[in-house]
This record gives sequence, C-alpha cells and structure tokens, in this order.
Amino acid sequence: MQVFASLLAGLVFGLGLIVSGMANPAKVLGFLDLAGAWDPSLAFVMGGAIAVGAIAFFIARNRLVSLLGTPMQLPTSRAIDRRLVGGSLLFGIGWGIAGFCPGPGLVALGMGEVKALVFVVAMLAGMGLWVLFEARAGVSK
Repeated sequence: MQVFASLLAGLVFGLGLIVSGMANPAKVLGFLDLAGAWDPSLAFVMGGAIAVGAIAFFIARNRLVSLLGTPMQLPTSRAIDRRLVGGSLLFGIGWGIAGFCPGPGLVALGMGEVKALVFVVAMLAGMGLWVLFEARAGVSK
C-alpha cells in the first residue's frame, strides 16, 4: 500500500509541476528575472505550495505514525548552519542557470526534454561527488 501511495503522490506532484509551468525552464527563468520581463505567476504556485505544506506539517507535528502506519520522520533541527546556507546557495545558483530543480527536472526528463537530460546527469554527478566528499571528510548526517 505504501508503494502505491508513493506512486500516486509522485504522479500528482508531477502533474502539478506540469500544469503550473514549473517543468518549463523558460517560465522558471522568467520568474527569476526580476530586472527584466518578470513573470510573477510562479510566486502564486509557490505560495499555494507553502500554504498546503504548512497545514500538512501543522497536522503532522504531533503524529507518531502516518495514515499508512509508517513512523513519522519530520525534521527536528532548526539550526541554520554553514552547510545549510551553502547548499541553499548552490541550489539557487543551479536553479537560476538551468531553470530546473530536481522535481521539475525529472518531470521534464520524462517529457523528453533534452535540456532536462543534461540537468539530471549533472545533478546525479553532483550528488555522487557530494557522497565522495562526505566519505572522504568523514562527515556523517
């Protein structure tokens, strides 16, 4: 049942990305172009996502298990450290260069976008390098 619920959630998420335009790098780059032809429509998409997420986290905060009976695994740390800020900066720079972030990149890849293939390969390479760097540095979660 959990696999089916995960598949359904992923399909709904992907469909939402397509309908909202988040899988279209030109639309995303238009949103990020504050000094040019700014397209504010994705701000409404993000605002809606934040509102839904805030309600879900509010409901989930006191639960020990999910509706499917699996343990709840909510973040416990609220610390803003060098790694969080650095990762956020890298994410934002990558998003601004490519017009994709991981979810929309995978959706666009599924839609046959060649640019998404380049993005996903680069994303996976970056993840692999991070794992190697963390292992070499001896840093754990």
